[in-house]
Amino acid sequence: MTQDTTRSPDLSATASGPDRAGSGPAGRPPVSRRRKKNRAWDEVPRWHIYLPLGIYLVFTLVPFYWILLFALRPTGSTSLVPWPLTFDHFEKVWTERSFATYFENSLLTGVATLIMTTLVALAGGYALARFDFKVKRWFMLALLCSQFVPGALLLVPLFQIFADLSLINSLMSVIIAETVFQLPLSIILISGFIRNVPYSLEEAAWVDGCSRFTAFRVVVLPMLRPGLVAVGSFAFVHSWNHFLFALMFLNSQDKQTIPVGLNTLMGADSVDLGALAAGGVIAAVPVVIVFAFIQKWLVTGFSAGAVKG
Repeated sequence: MTQDTTRSPDLSATASGPDRAGSGPAGRPPVSRRRKKNRAWDEVPRWHIYLPLGIYLVFTLVPFYWILLFALRPTGSTSLVPWPLTFDHFEKVWTERSFATYFENSLLTGVATLIMTTLVALAGGYALARFDFKVKRWFMLALLCSQFVPGALLLVPLFQIFADLSLINSLMSVIIAETVFQLPLSIILISGFIRNVPYSLEEAAWVDGCSRFTAFRVVVLPMLRPGLVAVGSFAFVHSWNHFLFALMFLNSQDKQTIPVGLNTLMGADSVDLGALAAGGVIAAVPVVIVFAFIQKWLVTGFSAGAVKG
């Protein structure tokens, strides 16, 4: 009998080769390099980090504190501390200056713009992400170029269109104008997010007997939650803060929104700083609350929708 003298390769040496060479798993830097980087980061003095952040925080929070100071301290007071606290300015703007009506109109306009923008952007974004047509590139270019057109440039034709439709002094005119101006960016974001959803998931749903709409509703739509939050919040905040459309298309006081209401607090000869500051706080609080709850979804949605999958 002959003995097989063929030697098998040294698997242990091969497996340990990358470790000896100092390379880590695919796509990751070597362990030694990561450790050196972490040690270098730990050696950075803490004040190099906290000092710039502290300066930035001061520049960010001082204007907010100044607004709260004027809103909460009594009229005529020059103290840098809002004491004794008074809510007279809030009561004045909410009741005497009709801010309750302005708040309701702004909320209605913002929510309606959010819903209309999200629905139309879903349809347009899905078409751009899943279908190929001849003018697709030109359509995308037109969407991008429309972002360079200021809203003030289109006020006259928009006013004429809404006048012909008998929509002047109606909140619907502001809702339509806000939706139209929000759609290009919203469609681009939604289409980028849909591209990151594997097309094979929809095909598998079709094989199981789902229609295209059912597959979109069951498979794709749940995965678009961060993108929908990003688009909806952006549309709501822009509509809530926009001043020009409400000023031009709404005439009566009971139809005005909060930005126009804040403008009415500034007279030709004098400005009620306490009332103006209280109105600014009322205008800012809803937006701050919304962003506090959706910030995680907002960052995820913008980052995912901005990258082509």
